[in-house]
Amino acid sequence: MKNLTLSFILVFSMISIAALAQKKPNNHKIIFQFTNATDTLQQKAIINQLNNLTTHWPKAKYEVVIHSMGLPFVMSGKSKQIQAIKTLRDKGVRFVVCENTLKSQKVTKDQLIQEVEYVPVGIAEIVEKQEQGWSYIKGGF
Repeated sequence: MKNLTLSFILVFSMISIAALAQKKPNNHKIIFQFTNATDTLQQKAIINQLNNLTTHWPKAKYEVVIHSMGLPFVMSGKSKQIQAIKTLRDKGVRFVVCENTLKSQKVTKDQLIQEVEYVPVGIAEIVEKQEQGWSYIKGGF
């Protein structure tokens, strides 16, 4: 009986060790919150963060939720990073704008670059993504 129990423990220990040793698949999902684009250094910082991550994990999913004072980042006449946003969009990065922010700042969708998508409530989008297992990063510095 002792040998049977010992064998049983040994087999399950080996299975557990083998399972832990397996490399996890690259299924990263990362959501950025961007709320301060009034400073062009903030815009550069989030672009650098996204470029670094998309280079390191090219198959990961990325979404940037823009709300509050982050809106100039995606406004046609104010953004200093339009080409960089287009390049990242081509790599699969989603840029989504909070419609509540648009209303409160009296900004229309035609004032924004074409590469953006829209969500009704930016904070709710972040919460829902985190509930789905996405990692959260505050974009910029």
